[in-house]
Amino acid sequence: MGVHKWNSIQPNGTTVSTQPVQYFLTGFLFAVLWASASSMGKIGLQSAEGLVLFVVRFILAGILLLGYSLVIQKDRLPRGSEWGHVTIFGALNTTLYLGIFIVALSEVTAGITSIALALNPLMISVITAFWTKRPIARIEWVSLLLGMAGVSVASYPLLVHSYATPVGLLMLASCMVAYSVGAVYYATIPWKLSRTAVNGWQVLIGGILLIPVAFLLHTKANQFDDRFWFSVLWLVIPVSIGAVQLWLYLLKIDAVKASLWLYVCPVFGLALASVLLDEPFTGYTFVGTAIVFAALLLGQQKRYA
Repeated sequence: MGVHKWNSIQPNGTTVSTQPVQYFLTGFLFAVLWASASSMGKIGLQSAEGLVLFVVRFILAGILLLGYSLVIQKDRLPRGSEWGHVTIFGALNTTLYLGIFIVALSEVTAGITSIALALNPLMISVITAFWTKRPIARIEWVSLLLGMAGVSVASYPLLVHSYATPVGLLMLASCMVAYSVGAVYYATIPWKLSRTAVNGWQVLIGGILLIPVAFLLHTKANQFDDRFWFSVLWLVIPVSIGAVQLWLYLLKIDAVKASLWLYVCPVFGLALASVLLDEPFTGYTFVGTAIVFAALLLGQQKRYA
């Protein structure tokens, strides 16, 4: 008996085929790497301003990605409207989302920023339905609500005892909207460039657009010490390169299904924040984890049938 595959019809009419096991492992690895960004960013903030930290991160990540894309993969440069597409995607996915995110991280704990990812699946579902007229099945809505419940249970002690400002929470909400719009935008574009090229250009352009803002909001001296560079290199290689490449792969299969993996991110984010930053990891977290994975499996089962 051959390995079962399932297909996904994209908004632009193309079909993407993959294997359930491959898809699950890809999503799991994405969730672990993406969840590490909050804790690693918080560590970097001990040495430098958030926007300075992320400008260095984005520029370095863009150079490495484009070096690999242009030299190793022999990818071509963007042409015509492709420049507009990578610029819009970079502005949404890098400048707005991650730029606002790192500023918000100075106002709230790493655990709360991880929990904020739970807003994305619902946002992506609604935006996708509005943008592409994609019908949302009842089982998907049930899985979304179940996932939000699981994250709420897992994060209860953190929300009760952690520090957060109204401005920080508002910034988190704003960057989640930018991320969701960027995800849907990427999924609806019939890209002719490779994922590496798209990722490289969007993160480099997004970083360049963030430079004036970093100068404008500069208020203190930055220390480019070992802690700063450890944070930057982790955010560049495992997160900006590794996790984003995996995310773009998941998005091309199905934007809404990919968004369900964001439910797993808060769980890993809470665990990492507990180990690295001494934030609470309690029995609520274990119960919430079980509910989150149940929601993920429920949302995926229709694809495996």
